[in-house]
Amino acid sequence: MTSATEAAARPATQPATRRVADKAHAKGISVEAELGQLGGVEEDIAVSEDKAHLTDPKQAAEFIERSKCDSLACAIGTSHGAFKFAGSQGLHFEVIEQIQKLVPGFPLVMHGSSSVPQDEVARINAAGGKLAGAKGVDPAQYLPAAKLGVCKINIDTDGRLVWTRVHREFFRDKPDKFDFRPVGTIFMDEYAKFIASRNVLLGSAGHLDEVRAALQK
Repeated sequence: MTSATEAAARPATQPATRRVADKAHAKGISVEAELGQLGGVEEDIAVSEDKAHLTDPKQAAEFIERSKCDSLACAIGTSHGAFKFAGSQGLHFEVIEQIQKLVPGFPLVMHGSSSVPQDEVARINAAGGKLAGAKGVDPAQYLPAAKLGVCKINIDTDGRLVWTRVHREFFRDKPDKFDFRPVGTIFMDEYAKFIASRNVLLGSAGHLDEVRAALQK
């Protein structure tokens, strides 16, 4: 399925999401919408933490009904990029719980949920990087979130860290090489291992046969 994402601050002012959903559903395409505002940096958009705000559960319930979106990305304390937290902040599970009470079983999404593994950061820095202070979401919080109805987490930054670590170490150890294709093969293997480790943390590992059976119904 393909998803279309649209950020929204107030459901009453977002007729565009419903228009997107209507056109997408007519072609069998699912729509992922976003309500609330995450801090951090994503591509060319930067939002300071004091400007970020959590998703309001009552607004979320109204927005889901009005927009007819198929899943909703909530702002629950996560942040875009590799520099998410300065202290020991965690996720606001109470927001997820309240949304689920109002819209039971509705698929929820966590944006900005990379864990920024410190071993990856350390290896990048050892190979010439300078990522001082990078810190992400505690991966131990993934499974509790999944049990509350989160069906998808966005961890793009973690994949970029794996890519950077593999490439920095490769060209550090092989300074006479310039072809990026062989290191790409190494990255694919390392990235696959990383994603498999996240499946374990999310509780989705070992369920492939169940998924295949569900798709055949």
